[in-house]
Amino acid sequence: MPTNVYFDTGTKPEQALYEDLIIEQLRIYGQDVYYIPRKLAGTDDIFGEDIGSSFEDAYLIEMYMETIDGYEGEKELMSKFGLDIQDDATFVVARRRWEQFVSIDNNLIVSSRPNEGDLIYFPKASKLLEITFVDHDDPFYQVHNLPTYKLKCKTFEYGSEAIDTGIAEIDEIEDDNSLDMLSNQMTLEAEVGSILLENAVEGADASYIILETYNVATIDENSQNDDFELADDNILDFTESNPFGDAGMN
Repeated sequence: MPTNVYFDTGTKPEQALYEDLIIEQLRIYGQDVYYIPRKLAGTDDIFGEDIGSSFEDAYLIEMYMETIDGYEGEKELMSKFGLDIQDDATFVVARRRWEQFVSIDNNLIVSSRPNEGDLIYFPKASKLLEITFVDHDDPFYQVHNLPTYKLKCKTFEYGSEAIDTGIAEIDEIEDDNSLDMLSNQMTLEAEVGSILLENAVEGADASYIILETYNVATIDENSQNDDFELADDNILDFTESNPFGDAGMN
């Protein structure tokens, strides 16, 4: 049977009040962060990846960092490429506030909600994080609506994207990482070039030695076959007509 028609927990005034209370709490206990939409230059239809992307806008908005005890995830790991930082965090943003401040951006892939791949810059920690998942139904219809988004984020891994938001502390991230990547590339190219040069020199020396000591005229091409021809007489016994059974034995 249907629910009681005399009790309704999802009236418009109740939903508006509930959302107002959430926004007030986020403005009291939250943090000012920058929401940075990703602008796609094109997509690869075969692999489903973006060919190139850039970040040109940044919107200051309040969010609550749900992981109050610090970052989650694998954190600092030592890999063969050096120190790998894998910090995760979850941010809560009011749906109404996001629609007011961010949804007006023309570069949003989907304008009705936050997008995976967009960035969040946390000024207090000077941390740039990438949104990996947008949870839109937590809390789940408490007053018959969904007033918040929960943004699951991880440390942003720079991949030569252009960052030109007009916020100096954000744009510096591109400059720093570009210089690091250029330095690493130059170092790698120098190491590879050195290895190739050494191999070339060693190869030249080896060829020179082989040409001096290798004489084709002294090799008997049939010598190995002769060895097999002599050895098989002691290995195979051709005197039995049926070596695998009793029938037909001489």
